[in-house]
Amino acid sequence: MNSLDWAVLIGYFGVMVAIGVWSHKRVDTVSDFFTAGGRMPWWLSGISHHMSGYSAVMFTGYAGIAFTYGVTSYVTWSFPIAIGIAIGASLFAPRLNRLRSRLKVASPLEYLKDRYNLPTQQALAWSGVLLKIVDVGAKWAAIATLLSVFTGISLNQGILITGVVTGIYCTVGGLWADALTELGQFVIQLLAGVAMLVAVLGKLGGFSALWTVWDRPELQGHTAPTAGPYTLTFLLAYLFIKTFEYSGGMWNQAQRYMATPNAREATRSGRLSAVLWFIWPLVLFFPMWVAPLLVDPKKPDASDSYALMTEQLLPHGLLGLVVVGFFSHTMAMCSSDANAIAAVFTRDIAPAVSKAARGWSQKAGLLAARWSTIAFLALSMAIATQVNSPTFKDIITVVIKWVAGLMGPIAIPFMLGLLRTFRKSGPTAALVSWAAGLFVFWLTNYGLDGIELQIQIVSPLATSLVLYVLIGFVRPEDTPERDALLARIGTDPDDEGAAAIPAQGGERADQPLG
Repeated sequence: MNSLDWAVLIGYFGVMVAIGVWSHKRVDTVSDFFTAGGRMPWWLSGISHHMSGYSAVMFTGYAGIAFTYGVTSYVTWSFPIAIGIAIGASLFAPRLNRLRSRLKVASPLEYLKDRYNLPTQQALAWSGVLLKIVDVGAKWAAIATLLSVFTGISLNQGILITGVVTGIYCTVGGLWADALTELGQFVIQLLAGVAMLVAVLGKLGGFSALWTVWDRPELQGHTAPTAGPYTLTFLLAYLFIKTFEYSGGMWNQAQRYMATPNAREATRSGRLSAVLWFIWPLVLFFPMWVAPLLVDPKKPDASDSYALMTEQLLPHGLLGLVVVGFFSHTMAMCSSDANAIAAVFTRDIAPAVSKAARGWSQKAGLLAARWSTIAFLALSMAIATQVNSPTFKDIITVVIKWVAGLMGPIAIPFMLGLLRTFRKSGPTAALVSWAAGLFVFWLTNYGLDGIELQIQIVSPLATSLVLYVLIGFVRPEDTPERDALLARIGTDPDDEGAAAIPAQGGERADQPLG
C-alpha cells in the first residue's frame, strides 16, 4: 500500500465515525439504540441484514477453501445461507418484528421470560454472549490477518485499530449507525468487488474467461459442487444450521427484522437479503476460484491467496478500496453483534442480577447500553489475540466448528419458541435441549476422536431439536398465558383481535426496567 491507499483507508474510517456521530442525534431511547425505534425502511434493513452476515473470514478462510476446492465454497456456504434466509423471511421475520411492535421489547431475548421462565432466559443469554465473544474475536483476527499482509503491522495492532473505530461509531449511534454504515459498506464492497472481478477477467483474457478457464489443469475439480470435507451431508447440515442462525438465531439478524415498521416490511427485508446472498457472493468468489492460475499462496491453507492476488492485480487507490471492502464486512458483522449483545446484557442479564438495573431510567439504560457495547468489543478483541492458540486452532475452525456447533442449542428454544406448533415445549424442554446440545458439542469435538466435520457441527443442533420437540410431547407445559403470547406474535398483522391481547408481564423498551 502507498499513500493513496492509506488515504482511502483513513478516509473510510473517518466516514464511519462521522455516520456514528450523525446517528447519535436519532437515538433518544433504549428502543432507538437497539431497534431503531421500529422506523428502519425494509430495504435498509435488508441490506444491513445481508452485510451483517459475513466478514473478512470470507477473504481469508473461505478464500482458502475456494482456492483449494473451487465452486464448493459457494455451494456449501452462501447458497444454503440464501435458502435459509428465504425460509426464515416468511416463518420467523414477521414474528420477530412483532416482539417489538406488540410486546414492546428491545432485546430479542426479552420475550423468553414470559415464553418460558427467567432461568431459561438467563441460560440462553449467558451462553450466547460467551459464544459471540469468541465468534467476533475470530472476525477481528481475520481482518487483522489481512491488514498485516498489506501493511506489515502486527496482528494485535490490526485488531486494536479496527476494534477502536468500530467501537466509536456503533457505541455512539446504536443500530441506526450500524445500518447506515453497512449501507455505505455495501456500496464500497460493490465497487471493490466489481473492480477485482474486472481485473481478474482482464488478466485471464476477458469476459469469456467466465466459462473458458475451467479446463486448465490448475483448476481440475474446481467445478464440483461438493468436494473434500464439504460433502452433500455437510451442505444439508449447513442449510439446517444456517436457517436458524441467519433467521435470527444469533440475535443480530433478529434485530434487523425488529427494526422495521411492521411484520410485512420485515418479510420484505429478509427476501432482499436472501436475493443478495444468492447473487453477490458469485461476484466475490470467482476471483478466488481462479486464484490458482494467478498466485502462489504462502500459507498452507491458502488463506492469503485473495490478499496476494489483490496486491498483484490492482493499482494503488483501487487496492485501498478493496482493503476497505475487507474492513467493511468485518466491521458490519462485529458492530451488529456488539449491538445485539449489548441489548441482551442491558435488557435481559443486568435486570436479573441487579436490583438497581431494574430501575434504570431511559438515560441510565442508554448509558449502560453504550458501556456494555464497549465491554463486549474489548473482550472480543482480547480473544482475537488468542484465536490461533491450540484451544481455538485457527480462524476458520472457530467460525465453522464453534459457531455452527454451539449456535443450535441456543437458537432452538429461542426460534422454535416463536411458533405455535411448539407451544407444548416449555421451560423443561428448553433447558434440557440447551444443556444436551452443549454436551454433544463437547463430546463430538473433544470427547471422541475421528468424528467427521459435518457430524461435529450438526449434532448439537439436531440433539437440541429432537429433545425440544420430544419433551414437549412427553411433558407438555403450555399455559393460557403462553398461548396468548404466541397468538399475539403469531397472527397476521391485520388481525385486530390478536393485537388486542394484553402482553403478559415483561419489561418494555419504553419504560424503566423495574
